[in-house]
Amino acid sequence: MPHDPEQPSLFDLTSPAPAGPVLAGDVVIREVRCKSLLNRGRIDDYSFNAYVGCAHACGYCYARFMQRFHPHTEAWGRFVDVKINAVEVLARQLRKLPAGRVFTCSACDGWQPLEQRYRLTRECCRLLLDAGFDIHVLTKSRLVLRDLDLFAGRAVRLGVTITTPDERWARLWEPGAASVAGRLDILRQAKAAGLETTVMFGPLLPGISDTDEAIGQLFGWAAELGVDRIWTDILNPRPRVWPGVQAVLKAHAPELYEPTRQMLFEAPARRAYQRKLNERIHHAAERAGVANRMG
Repeated sequence: MPHDPEQPSLFDLTSPAPAGPVLAGDVVIREVRCKSLLNRGRIDDYSFNAYVGCAHACGYCYARFMQRFHPHTEAWGRFVDVKINAVEVLARQLRKLPAGRVFTCSACDGWQPLEQRYRLTRECCRLLLDAGFDIHVLTKSRLVLRDLDLFAGRAVRLGVTITTPDERWARLWEPGAASVAGRLDILRQAKAAGLETTVMFGPLLPGISDTDEAIGQLFGWAAELGVDRIWTDILNPRPRVWPGVQAVLKAHAPELYEPTRQMLFEAPARRAYQRKLNERIHHAAERAGVANRMG
């Protein structure tokens, strides 16, 4: 698949691969080695990440907790570690592990821009499918369309995350990810390829994508595209998330700062908010005729 101009490559693909830490744009890339790759998962049986860090630099990213285990001087979204031995390590693990469903990926986007060069996620998926594993993909990158040739006719569920229907807000919160329209096209092409499709609407952002209008638009798209399974997520106060969230709010929506802080950190406000949000989600799903597809 040719390079998608929505997601410019971090590398000149005609140049040699980096031998050490390099600066690609404003992202520091390091090649590292791992001891294991496939881990027991919370969403599915297993998960794996061929990269530590993610150049999508989403302001609300839950994977920021990884910095506790992989300290970096760079801010989240400004570094990526490439597990250059991921494929060989996975091949070794697959000799011992029973088959199951693998969530791809749990702490990064496996199809972030430098996957175009390294192809680690693709090759790991190939090994897993050949070994009888099912794959559950969740991405915000159109680079995943490159791998439809690998996924077609196999045990693959392909999904995207959409946080807001508003392209402007999406660009502010998810500066390195594909456009909303680009993500909808992933679902369209995956469906045409005969794959089961999923969508994660979340985290739904207070005052931005948790309104009746925004949620209605999201569920309308899910119905139109025939998405098989739908999940939603409320913004959560997970470790290291609040600094990223408040930075976006202070810069672009200061009036939402205090309501969001209360929802995240004041228990009564959070319970009331979640109850009302769940009602709006339920009503939107019912109106769109997709309530039976909720995960």
